[in-house]
Amino acid sequence: MLAPLSRTALTAVAAAALILAPSAAHAAGAGGVGGPAFYVDGAVYRTVRTPTDLSGTGAPADSFDVLYDFGGAQLNVAAAAPGDSDYNGGRWMVHALAFPLGYDAAVTAGDVDGDGVLDSDAELMAAIQAGAATDTGVVKSFTCPVIPLQG
Repeated sequence: MLAPLSRTALTAVAAAALILAPSAAHAAGAGGVGGPAFYVDGAVYRTVRTPTDLSGTGAPADSFDVLYDFGGAQLNVAAAAPGDSDYNGGRWMVHALAFPLGYDAAVTAGDVDGDGVLDSDAELMAAIQAGAATDTGVVKSFTCPVIPLQG
């Protein structure tokens, strides 16, 4: 039989595990409106997560918009958004990025507007051309509607 203190501690640990554990719906990739997710031409957009995966479907690359994944260094950058003539309606082909000289060097090389981040595909391309960032290729493709954040 457990001592009262041990039983209390065990109950607290079990309760914390339930609070911190992701729900089954979240773990399965269920949707929902997210917070700030990426930049397009300096504007911030949030996403509506959907449990879709278009990887391996054979869809042509030009039917997707490119979304550059910064690996958590900053918000990601997309090449198009709603309202752009070349926007593909939320079909994304994610390209991972690497920073051979470090993330700060990439910002130094590409941050044309001086706001401390790479917030457009033009700024990212400047960092890539300078050798401070590298597009390591496509890591996944999916559908995800986006919403501009105001402010």
